[in-house]
Amino acid sequence: MKRRIFNIIQIGDKSNQFSRFFDIFITVVILLNILTTFLQTFAELSAFTPLFHIIECITLAIFCVEYILRCWTADYLYPDLSRARARLHFVLSFDGIIDILTIIPLFFLSGFVIFRMLRVARIFHLFRLNAKYDSFNVITTVLYEKRNQIMSSVFIVVILMLASSLCMYSVEHEAQPLVFRNAFSGIWWSMSTLLTVGYGDIYPVTILGKIMAIIIAYLGVGAVAIPTGIISAGFVEQYQRNSSISSLKDTDIKEIAEIPVDQRYAGKTVEEVEDSEQITIYLILRDGLSILPQRDTVLALKDIIIIHESSK
Repeated sequence: MKRRIFNIIQIGDKSNQFSRFFDIFITVVILLNILTTFLQTFAELSAFTPLFHIIECITLAIFCVEYILRCWTADYLYPDLSRARARLHFVLSFDGIIDILTIIPLFFLSGFVIFRMLRVARIFHLFRLNAKYDSFNVITTVLYEKRNQIMSSVFIVVILMLASSLCMYSVEHEAQPLVFRNAFSGIWWSMSTLLTVGYGDIYPVTILGKIMAIIIAYLGVGAVAIPTGIISAGFVEQYQRNSSISSLKDTDIKEIAEIPVDQRYAGKTVEEVEDSEQITIYLILRDGLSILPQRDTVLALKDIIIIHESSK
């Protein structure tokens, strides 16, 4: 019984009809809960407040039951841990924290603002549901594989933001002491400028400040383009990788081989190996990652290459 419940509430089990139905049911409940919270903000719908309150209580009660069942079956999710440690591990995991933040408003429906703000956590419930499916996996895979480049670009943006905010504060503080009161005012201005938002509530009035604003605005266009380009390139690579893997399905399994890279191939490019061995390299497995081979990709020792053995 316990195992069956775990298989049902475990997200992403496409082979289990009950699990798929449960995923759809929870998705509908989350959307209904969010819609109810949204409609409660309209004064014109105040007559329906009792109905909204009932719907919210029912949906939150469903979230509570789901959370209890996930804690109860956590030992199947973490089979290497003891029952108590498995449940503690789930409670402290990202999914467990999102779940508990989701059900806290049930006990503080009319309490402090901070507890009402926790309703936003329900949206992350939808991310958890989608994370197990292929369409969402493409996004998470791209973000994970490009994490170093993305972090580097974000670091550049942060440095530019801090530098421009301090410079603008130094130039504009005397001319506008009430507007650029401190460095944070400069950060707010630099954020809206570098990210090309431009709220217009804070702006320079001195000649030097305007010149700096022009330069920083141009830098902002490039700063935003860097992470956008990195992510776009990641999606293209992932699409090519999926296409390459799909082509393997149409190839005779006898013509496909998996070869570990040794001293013969280490340090050579994909083009050199393909030309010398008369093979086609479809995929490179390196440190748990799948790399789409380019002609100039250099093979490393202990890589594993997926090849097509037929001659070109």
